[in-house]
Amino acid sequence: MEEVEVPSYFVCPITLDVMRDPVTLPTGITYDRHAIHRWLRLAASCPLTKLPVAPDCEPTPNHTLCRLIRSWCALHRPDDAVDHSMKSAPADCARLAALVSRLADAKNKGPSREALAALRELRDVAAEGERGRELVAAVPGSADALLDVFVSSATSAPENSAAALDVISSLRLPERCLARAVDRDGAALVGALVSTLQGHSGSDADAASRARAAVLLADLTACMSPSRAASLPEQAFVEAVRLLRADDGGMGASTAMATKAALRVLAGATAHGRNRVKAAEAGAVAVLVDMLLLVNGERRRAWCELALCALNRLCGCAEGRAALVAHGAGVAAVGAWVAGASMAASAKAVRVLRSIARH
Repeated sequence: MEEVEVPSYFVCPITLDVMRDPVTLPTGITYDRHAIHRWLRLAASCPLTKLPVAPDCEPTPNHTLCRLIRSWCALHRPDDAVDHSMKSAPADCARLAALVSRLADAKNKGPSREALAALRELRDVAAEGERGRELVAAVPGSADALLDVFVSSATSAPENSAAALDVISSLRLPERCLARAVDRDGAALVGALVSTLQGHSGSDADAASRARAAVLLADLTACMSPSRAASLPEQAFVEAVRLLRADDGGMGASTAMATKAALRVLAGATAHGRNRVKAAEAGAVAVLVDMLLLVNGERRRAWCELALCALNRLCGCAEGRAALVAHGAGVAAVGAWVAGASMAASAKAVRVLRSIARH
């Protein structure tokens, strides 16, 4: 059977496939809703025109084109003629917008059972898969509302805070969104994350929340300006070290996620001079050396590259060098990586030893 040519204006410029839910940006270009929402989470511009698009922009449904596509599909692609997700999308968006509005109200009224119920419903939608996460992320102001609830309830309503953090983590907020959060009130957000990291109930839910907090802290520090990163509180390094000490060799999802995030915090934040002293005084050098000694498996080898990166920066201050020399196996543990499994690890190990030798 001869293949029917698809009209060009039925095709999404991003996916190059027939659009199921066409929406139009203010730039006048039409895209499939699923594809453009994913694009706008990463880049605040129109893919074709390159014109800027506001972060809270909600594309306009193109109902006329949608009807044309359905009619064409009914003739040439019967299986694609009905897309149930198109019928439910507007209702889903309206419901999610109402939930986000409820969270925004909670910022002024304080933590409540209504806010917790809204958070749980948002979490359930995000847990449905990529489509659910994109619907939540596409609601204007959703990220800011979730972060505000997390910050405001971190110490007063741990259950609300944990639920908000769960949704935030599932959305995988892009760097521009995190940078905006830092500009709004980065100190309060970091404080809330540190408060979450200090929770030690021993439950699986608590461990998962701490792991999510560590990942978000690592993501935040990665997009901070040097001046903001240099002002991280000492307790942030104390909790990062505590997470590494808690890694007893278990490879559970939460443990692995928390360990890598803690290493990212130490390796990234110690690029700034004042943070090196904070991390060294928190005991980072000893726990990093212990990690080098306990390396086992490919995942842990990757972790050790981060550990060596952090040690290299920590040895840029006298406190870090003194802690490495004072560790009974410090120099030997680093030296073993000079001929390590990767060139990156070997280069970092050489730099650490050079810092010790020069001072």
